[in-house]
Amino acid sequence: MAALGLRAFGTKGLGWLRRNPWAPLSAGFCSRGPGPRPTSARQREGIRNIVLSDPKKRNALSLAMLKSLQSDLLHEAESKDLKVIIISAEGPVFSSGHDLKELTDEQSPDYHAEVFQTCSEVMMLIQNHPVPVIAMVNGLATAAGCQLVASCDIAVASDKSSFATPGVNIGLFCSTPAVALGRTVPRKVALEMLFTGEPISAQEALLHGLLSKVVPEEQLEEETMRIAKKIASLSRPVVSLGKATFYKQLPQDLRTAYYLTSQTMVDNVALRDGQEGIKAFIQKRKPIWSHDNAASLGFSENQNE
Repeated sequence: MAALGLRAFGTKGLGWLRRNPWAPLSAGFCSRGPGPRPTSARQREGIRNIVLSDPKKRNALSLAMLKSLQSDLLHEAESKDLKVIIISAEGPVFSSGHDLKELTDEQSPDYHAEVFQTCSEVMMLIQNHPVPVIAMVNGLATAAGCQLVASCDIAVASDKSSFATPGVNIGLFCSTPAVALGRTVPRKVALEMLFTGEPISAQEALLHGLLSKVVPEEQLEEETMRIAKKIASLSRPVVSLGKATFYKQLPQDLRTAYYLTSQTMVDNVALRDGQEGIKAFIQKRKPIWSHDNAASLGFSENQNE
């Protein structure tokens, strides 16, 4: 997966995009094929909203959709102006997963491999991205769509949302979605979803850890933006360092995890923003964050290694 020089180791529908003066991302930042792009992206005050914009196809994660999403995630990811990303969708389906028309024998095995490899790269990119990525879900998320939700750092959903990995019902077991799902919910919950293909409600998804919060549909945008604005108000270098370290320590044994995180705490204290925050607290004032030291933090694609 190309990191493109990334560095940082550290609703009421989509009306808010129309009402607010969000600036579109630079024209041409994503490779364009024939027809409209399957995603759109806007950024304002440090918050980038990426919208899956193919509701007629139930926002299927076609190869074009995956490449467009990947490009939206990578675009100026090093910029100090980017603090947090929200992934949302148009229509009643967040995403129905892979486009099955791309998985017939009319396409070659090499094409099928490209589809699944690209999807895996996008999911890993979300975890390895230098800023937090939030899923804002208002509807059904199935198969790779459920995988996308599970891959995000935070997931907020409306109470009408539901989640499933139904591939087994059509003879295509959700093996790649199982990677993210099995790392997010308890094993027996994941396996019941995978073996039966039956959906779970938003409340069940919250109970099992697939979601961070469930709110009424009319409060979805407000709550998601509240979380995003809070993150955007904080030090990007500190948040980036914390995110990278969180994922790096997870697979480690207890002693190794404490060793890694202890060293990270030392590194964090040495950051300009670390010292600024401590001094501001002692002096009982609001900290003034700086992003001048963001470039000194290395970003790796393989932070779990």
